[in-house]
Amino acid sequence: MKRHVLIAVTHLLGAGHLTRMAALARGLARAGHHVTLASGGMPAPLVRLDGVTLLQLPSLRSDGVDFRTLLDAEGNKASPALMQERAERLAKAVTEGRPDVVITELFPFGRRMLAAEFIRLIQAARALKPAPLLLASVRDVLVAPARAERIAEAEARLLAAYNGVLVHGDEAVLPLSASWPESDRLRPLLHYTGYVDEGADRPQAPATDALPEGDFILVSGGASAAAMPLYRATIAAAGLLPEHPFRLLIGQSVAPALFDELAMAAPANCTIERARPDFRTLLARCAASVSLAGYNTVTDLIRTRARAVLVPFEEGNETEQRQRAEHLAASGIAELVPQAALSGERLAEAIARALSRPRPQALAVALDGVERTTTIIERLCAGRSRAAAPAIVSRDENRAWAELDEALDVLARTGRRVGLWWRDDDAVQPSQALDRLLVLSARTGVPVAIAAIPSQAGHDLAVRLAAAPQASVFVHGFAHANHAPAGEKKAEFGPHRDRAEMERELRSSLAMARAIFGEKLVPVFVPPWNRCVPALAPTLAHTGYAGLSLFGDRTAPDMAGLPLVNTHLDPIDWHGSRSLAEPARLLAGLAEAIRRRAGGIADADEPIGLLTHHLVHDEAVWAFCERLLTNLRNSSAVEPVSALALFGHTPRR
Repeated sequence: MKRHVLIAVTHLLGAGHLTRMAALARGLARAGHHVTLASGGMPAPLVRLDGVTLLQLPSLRSDGVDFRTLLDAEGNKASPALMQERAERLAKAVTEGRPDVVITELFPFGRRMLAAEFIRLIQAARALKPAPLLLASVRDVLVAPARAERIAEAEARLLAAYNGVLVHGDEAVLPLSASWPESDRLRPLLHYTGYVDEGADRPQAPATDALPEGDFILVSGGASAAAMPLYRATIAAAGLLPEHPFRLLIGQSVAPALFDELAMAAPANCTIERARPDFRTLLARCAASVSLAGYNTVTDLIRTRARAVLVPFEEGNETEQRQRAEHLAASGIAELVPQAALSGERLAEAIARALSRPRPQALAVALDGVERTTTIIERLCAGRSRAAAPAIVSRDENRAWAELDEALDVLARTGRRVGLWWRDDDAVQPSQALDRLLVLSARTGVPVAIAAIPSQAGHDLAVRLAAAPQASVFVHGFAHANHAPAGEKKAEFGPHRDRAEMERELRSSLAMARAIFGEKLVPVFVPPWNRCVPALAPTLAHTGYAGLSLFGDRTAPDMAGLPLVNTHLDPIDWHGSRSLAEPARLLAGLAEAIRRRAGGIADADEPIGLLTHHLVHDEAVWAFCERLLTNLRNSSAVEPVSALALFGHTPRR
């Protein structure tokens, strides 16, 4: 199925970020998708965009390695008006283009200075119905912020809005965790694509020079002037190695004055020229390559198996290239010269060592990143489509969704709104299912109250929930143990037990929950199986509970003075398949509940509650919940309500 993909990228120094995303864009276009590449950096003449629509934003670049200072195309400090224009043009590309997929390159892992425009883009995307798939795109190595709160901020943004992270590397070779803290919450979002080989689809014309194969040292440094120290050291090294011809390829963005400086200083065995489109052909033919350790250059080196000397760019506290270069040096396919130790002599020695080695063996590295990325995006889109609209949907279910929308529209026309709240039962410890639940809550904007079992929950669950601002905690019984006689409905706090024993457990449950969850706790009692002896309500209130939550329409807003807020829709077929209950029946009941509130028949002050059990959800249940929450959240007649707002509780300090 053809998709519209919008890729947003801004390169600030070299052109590597743009080059990589252009390669992905071309690959998606070759697969039949419509691709828009929104580029916010300076134009790069050698970057190909075959079959891709370019949206050139007002250009920005960094002030050298000072990435906190952004300059416009004329070299002036970027104005607020220019930044606003960029943000609005990105948002317009979403609202008018209605992409199926939006990819933000590097953000939110980096590009914090551009956060406002990326957030504007994300907001525009989430406002669409249906919202597009939102993916982040990162290279194999990142530069983690020194401040822990910056890492937490990036992760929070990912969990709140993103459907996945495309990691353009090989996990078996260099996992993301080597450069970025990879939490249990982040890990389910990661999709390793392999390395993006930018030149894989490039027609390789023969080089037009007269040098025999293998006789020359090829020196390259990317598009910008960041490689000037390397160029100058190479000229000095060429003077020390007069028997070897040198070819210096100078980036297109390097100023003419700097180009002339190098040409004037070069010895007779050193040719200075601008970067060429047949770079990879030259790389495959050279005796040795001298370069920085950028992503695209290293990919070219692995592909061509060229002997290599790497001088990683390390100015401005950059660590990315050094880490990549150290890995290749440890693999025995490259010589490493740290930038701090760079000199003509050190570089000449490294070149001599590289020349003494045989051509490197092929590394077992995945270089099909373009193809894998395309496959991953198509698979995620297909899965999202199945979740939003299953391939086989009954006529009754289609009618039920339509009736739900109609009931919401009727309520909206009255000017009233219905509250929506969400309770999830049986939490004990962190899990991938819990992560999925919290991501869904953050993405849909519907807070979730986690009913945790006090005697089984522990510190790990508390730590996980502490990082989820949209989640609160309820007290879910004591041990979730059934005390009902055989043949009767299950209950932990039913009429079958001694009342004094139950009261002791109620006090213990609250004390344990407070000790474990602290300020995350909203002291609301949720009895297992939603059954509780009414006579316990005064004890709950006296003990310190702020409310009670069961299942089904309430007949009064409190029970013996204790606030009561129930849930009303449970999507699981507990007495049958234990998968998704009949959707048409669920939706019909929900539509009726909304109509009753619109007509003043039901308790209009009680919000509609969704009850889930994340530990037993299968894909059918997850898909239904996501569609339902998205559908309700996008209605102007629905207002998500948090547990704190429902029970009016201020956590005890």
